[in-house]
Amino acid sequence: MAEGDAGSDQRQNEEIEAMAAIYGEEWCVIDDGAKIFCIRISDDIDDPKWTLCLQVMLPDGYPGTAPPVYQLNAPWLKGQERADLSNSLEEIYIQNIGESILYLWVERIRDVLIQKAQRAEPGPEVKKKTEEEDVESEDDVLVAFQPETPGRALGFDVGESQTAGTAAGAAEMEELPPIDHGVPITDRRSTFQAHLAPVVCPKQVKMVLAKLYENKKIASATHNIYAYRIFCEDKQTFLQDYDDDGETAAGGRLLHLMEVLNVRNVLVVVSRWYGGVLLGPDRFKHINNCARSILVERSYAGSPEESSKALGKNKKVRKDKKRSEH
Repeated sequence: MAEGDAGSDQRQNEEIEAMAAIYGEEWCVIDDGAKIFCIRISDDIDDPKWTLCLQVMLPDGYPGTAPPVYQLNAPWLKGQERADLSNSLEEIYIQNIGESILYLWVERIRDVLIQKAQRAEPGPEVKKKTEEEDVESEDDVLVAFQPETPGRALGFDVGESQTAGTAAGAAEMEELPPIDHGVPITDRRSTFQAHLAPVVCPKQVKMVLAKLYENKKIASATHNIYAYRIFCEDKQTFLQDYDDDGETAAGGRLLHLMEVLNVRNVLVVVSRWYGGVLLGPDRFKHINNCARSILVERSYAGSPEESSKALGKNKKVRKDKKRSEH
């Protein structure tokens, strides 16, 4: 396998795990080998009025050089409304060539559904689909166009070790932040537990890690994987890093989840105590699920709509910065 293909596979796997952790039962694997997935999107989780299923297939070159193949499935989505939504998704792809875009696609569709619900449009009539409609939906598979420019690597610019604080907050940076502990997950005798602390500088990251290691149980964990993201107001960029602690690729996947959720000024540590049974890829799922749960519980991960808009804004800031450098 070529080095580029291996890189695409890794980024695809990270995005798939992040989507599964974020959307849970709404995310469905259709064909794992062919990288075909489906996600059910609604305007309201508890009382949905409008629902659409987005089916995607991830080609070998995605996200670096090739776009996803996608299909929009909803009996009420026809004509100009379907064309407008397709154009909106393709615009997101063009604006983020080379980056993982499934999260942005899902939340753009959710925004459209929410707007329809707010306009008080009558909901779709529930009826049995005819064979003709089934055939029509199969023709809706669209392959987005190839990018005209090379893709960019996913991730925010990392500045020097600067913080978002000012002189007035210097004293706060010297203090040990409060540390929260999540609910453990146990699978086949392996246990996973997330720990979270607000941080505004790398020094606080070290302080929190040192404090955690004072706990003999945490210190004895097989792995203590961590990732952090600190927003630097002066440069409008993120200072971020991670550590696998021997669990290869786990830290990078954890950081990717935090990027997708667009969290800032927070450190997440996931401890794993190995129970003697190999878990395979499931171990990454548990690490991400632990992290996502504590981020949501502590209100670092906002609503999907807020996260999508904030993430789009940060990408625009980064692209503007790159243009100014050339």
